[in-house]
Amino acid sequence: MSKPFASLSVAIVGAGPAGFYTAQALADLAPDARIDIIDRLPTPFGLIRYGVAPDHQETKKIQELFESIALLPQIDFVGNIEIGKDITLAELRECYDAVVLAYGVPHDAELGIPGEALPGVYGAARFVGWYNGHPDQADLRPRLGKPGAIVIGNGNVAIDIARLLSKSQAELEHSDIAPYALEQIGRAAPGDVHIVGRRGPAQAKFTTDELTELGRLEQAVAVVDAEDIPARLDDGLSMKDKRIKTRNLECFRAYAQSDPAGRSRRIHFRFYLRPHAILGNDCVEGVRFERVAVSDGGSAGTGEMLDIPCSTVISAIGYRACALNGVELSTAGNCLRNDEGRIDSGLYVVGWLRRGPSGKIGTNRADGESVAQRIQQEVEPGRLAGRAGLERLVRARSLSPVDFPGWKRIETFERANAPTAAVRRKVTRISEMLDVSRALPT
Repeated sequence: MSKPFASLSVAIVGAGPAGFYTAQALADLAPDARIDIIDRLPTPFGLIRYGVAPDHQETKKIQELFESIALLPQIDFVGNIEIGKDITLAELRECYDAVVLAYGVPHDAELGIPGEALPGVYGAARFVGWYNGHPDQADLRPRLGKPGAIVIGNGNVAIDIARLLSKSQAELEHSDIAPYALEQIGRAAPGDVHIVGRRGPAQAKFTTDELTELGRLEQAVAVVDAEDIPARLDDGLSMKDKRIKTRNLECFRAYAQSDPAGRSRRIHFRFYLRPHAILGNDCVEGVRFERVAVSDGGSAGTGEMLDIPCSTVISAIGYRACALNGVELSTAGNCLRNDEGRIDSGLYVVGWLRRGPSGKIGTNRADGESVAQRIQQEVEPGRLAGRAGLERLVRARSLSPVDFPGWKRIETFERANAPTAAVRRKVTRISEMLDVSRALPT
């Protein structure tokens, strides 16, 4: 029989999927607990709002589940409070019986090649944040235009970027892409996009749905060199992986038959190429790649170089975590050191920050459930002030938190000010978000 802990207080740092799934699991285990989901932004939902592609509105509907979680009586959203800046992690731990870190891995992994600092080079997190209206990236103003863009990476993020750069304005009118991004992409006419990876089509991490979507674009055609497509898959694959990769190769074979002149723009899949240097003097002019030979699961450079001209380089090769005071990064740097979700007494971690950037949105549910169970087993409830302690710090420092009703006022404003076909017109400035969140209904 599990022990009761009616007075348990938990702070979850990060209002993305991992944070909400954890809150839901805790609420199920401890119906009388008090759970605060704290985020540095005035808006909840994390990567659902700022990471999922703006033209994938079906995926964003998971927000409806998270909203239902936020409305549970024992859960509160506390936005516009940055842990590590406004309030230290140590101070937060002095307020709550348990603290769960769920703020994700926000920084781009570096390519580590010459020319990476040139104007026109962007990490995927920054670029995706830009077209999704993230306040941190609203002023990015990426350098776009002909001869086109190179996206380095063989995952769905790379496809999302290539697709958004290749769609017409009419195709994006039902999305929630940031208006400044829609205008700049349309004006710049970015040209061809190259998706480049160091391994082959069978090793790429694309999902079949993402791949096939590129075959339905109005003004862009996906193309691939038929010689890059293997005749058969390697042995030893699971039935699931074999099924997915077989469908992907069928899709690539169809694209190998595409007419490159059939549309005004092209999305080129380029395989077996490793970035060697970014070319240019004052700005990006191209990327030099080294051809790679793949065998026995490994890869090695051949010494043969290929230059691809471009005006924009977007690196989608992974993400890095950042650590708050008192916690350590893993050796790989893409998550925090932890023991099955536990960092220290009363301190836990979930989501990408726990295991690294992998899996789908729903993968975070299991993380939340397992950490909630550990909290139930390990944490003595009722020791600390909980929300009352947080409120004392907020008042002492004249902070301006945004609650869930405040967020709903922002959302209502965004929907009311959207163009006719669009889902919403995102507010991209925190100062404006705060003004809207405080406005009384008329």
